[in-house]
Amino acid sequence: MSQPTNILILSDGKPGHANQSLGLAEAMGRIRPVRSELLELDGGKWFPGRLREAVRAAGNFPAPDLIIGTGHATHLPLLWLSRKYDAHSIVLMRPSLPLRLFDFCIAPEHDFYGKRVPANVITSKGALNRVIAGQREKKGKLLLIGGPSKTHGYDEAALVSRIAELAAGGGWQLADSRRTPASFLPAIRKRLPDLEVFHHRDTPDGWLSAKIPELEEIKVTEDSVSMIYEALTGGAKVGVLEMPRLRPDARVVLGLEKIKAEGRLDGRDMAPLAEADRCAAVILSRM
Repeated sequence: MSQPTNILILSDGKPGHANQSLGLAEAMGRIRPVRSELLELDGGKWFPGRLREAVRAAGNFPAPDLIIGTGHATHLPLLWLSRKYDAHSIVLMRPSLPLRLFDFCIAPEHDFYGKRVPANVITSKGALNRVIAGQREKKGKLLLIGGPSKTHGYDEAALVSRIAELAAGGGWQLADSRRTPASFLPAIRKRLPDLEVFHHRDTPDGWLSAKIPELEEIKVTEDSVSMIYEALTGGAKVGVLEMPRLRPDARVVLGLEKIKAEGRLDGRDMAPLAEADRCAAVILSRM
């Protein structure tokens, strides 16, 4: 049996960023044997302190063959450690540093609309995630709620009314997220006391990634781009709950318009996305 590929994941402490890196590492593990380690960095530290922390902690793990980083705070430690260990560097999301410094970059395709894609860049539909499409019979319907963002506003009254219309048909559950305003759950519970609600603080890590593949239908607030792509990866029928657009020309909004044009957000049956698996296969084939 071949030796496992050692993967070191650098985390800036943001769950969404760790979710992307873990999704890629786990996808690689479905292709070949891997051994993954997660190294948490203190993104609040000045760079020299953060680098010393990374070098010291990395010494406790097997020498990595691949190092994955997501988020600005991981970029310089990623480059430093990849050179120290002669490991392949993989940055997720387009970095602020020059792309040529990294062996691989995986970035959403909307970051390169109308631009030349460098040879070391692999574009993906949305951010990578840990969801694996389910094979069992799907049942259940879930509403996923985000909140105000750089690209979208928040109209709570309109959102609650729209959810009430959907809930009248029965069978729906609801889950909020870290960006959901504190006023939302009291408002929805007052309007729909019988609706089953999952508060993000009461669910364990990985709960949503495990639940999504079981579901037949999912509707996501339009601001929650990462959850939209998770839903599309799980293989459910996916639709969006409209939110006020603050920046209709933003790249992420244009990306949503593209997948809408593909018919992926019309609530119809579509082949699930498997972007983490696809990107993992491309990288491993180039090593």
